[in-house]
Amino acid sequence: MGTNDISILAIESSCDETSASIIVNGKVLNNIVATQSVHEKYGGVVPELASRAHQENLIPVIQEAILSSGITKDQLSAIAFTRGPGLMGSLLVGVSFAKAFARSLEIPLIDVNHMQAHVLAHFIEDPRPAFPFICLTVSGGHTQLVLVKSHLQMEVIGETQDDAVGEAFDKTAKLLGLPYPGGPLVDKYANEGNPKAFKFPVTRMPGLNYSFSGIKTAVLYFLRDKLQENPAFIDENLPDLCASIQYTLIEMLLIKLKEAVKQYGVREIAIAGGVSANSGLRETLGELARRKGWNLYVPKFEYCTDNAAMIAMAAHYKYLKGEFVGLDVTPLAKMKI
Repeated sequence: MGTNDISILAIESSCDETSASIIVNGKVLNNIVATQSVHEKYGGVVPELASRAHQENLIPVIQEAILSSGITKDQLSAIAFTRGPGLMGSLLVGVSFAKAFARSLEIPLIDVNHMQAHVLAHFIEDPRPAFPFICLTVSGGHTQLVLVKSHLQMEVIGETQDDAVGEAFDKTAKLLGLPYPGGPLVDKYANEGNPKAFKFPVTRMPGLNYSFSGIKTAVLYFLRDKLQENPAFIDENLPDLCASIQYTLIEMLLIKLKEAVKQYGVREIAIAGGVSANSGLRETLGELARRKGWNLYVPKFEYCTDNAAMIAMAAHYKYLKGEFVGLDVTPLAKMKI
C-alpha cells in the first residue's frame, strides 16, 4: 500500500447491526456484519439491548475487518462512523469508539449520515447511476424520494408523514400473527398468493409525500371482521393476505415514484434501504422500468440492509472533500439529508 493511499475504517451502529468495513482508494475491501438475535422474542428492537450488544460485538467486528483487509491500523487515513439517524444508545457506542480510536491514531474523524450512505451504496460496485438520479430509499425507519445531484449533494423531494413502509410491513405482519421481523415473511408468503385477492385502500398524500399508517388500520379492521365470521380466516388465506398487502404497499411507493420522474424529468432510478431487498418490489419496479425506459439500479442484498460498506463509501467522498469533524461531535437520533 502506497503512502498516498486513502484507507478508511467505517463503523455502522445505528440500530441492531454492528458492522465494520475497510475502504482503500474508493474500493471496499470487506463488509463485516454482526446481527443481533436478542430482539426476536420481543417483537421489535429493544434499544437498551441493542446498545449492549453493540458493546459486545464492536471490537471483534472491527478487528476482523482490519485483519481481513490486509492493512494495519497504522495505515488508516481516517475513522468514519454513523452519526445518525438511529437509536441514540446504539449510535453512542459507535461514535465513542470512533472518537477514541481516531484520537489514539491521531487521524481525522468523518461523520456519516446513515440515509445518505444508503443512497451511496450504489457506488460500491458497478453499475453506478449517473447524476442526477432519483433514489427511492425504503427501510424500517424511513421512506424517502431523494434527488441525487452529486455524491454529497442530495435533496429529499418526498417522504413519509407517519410510518415508514418497512414499519407498515412489520406491523401488518404482526396482525397476521407472523414473528418479528415480519416484512421478509410477508414477502415470502406473497410469492405464493394472489395480489388481487383482497383490496386495501391506497392512501394518497399531497405532492410526493407518503402515508402508511392507514393501511395498518385498514388491515386491522378487515381482519377483525373476517375473524368474527371465520376464526381460521388468516390461516386459510395467509399467502393471499400477504400478497394483497404487499401489492398495496408497493403500489403506493410506485405511484409517487412515477410522479417524481415526471416532475423532474429524470430517468436514472435507484432503490436503497432494507425494504429494497423485497422481491416483490424489485420485480414490480423492474417491470415498470423496462416499460418506461428507465435505467434502474438495485444494490446487492448485502448492501440493502444496514452495513458499514455504505458508510465507508460515503466517508471516501467526504474525505476527498476534506469534510472532517472534531472530537466534540455527538450522535443525532434524528438527522436530515
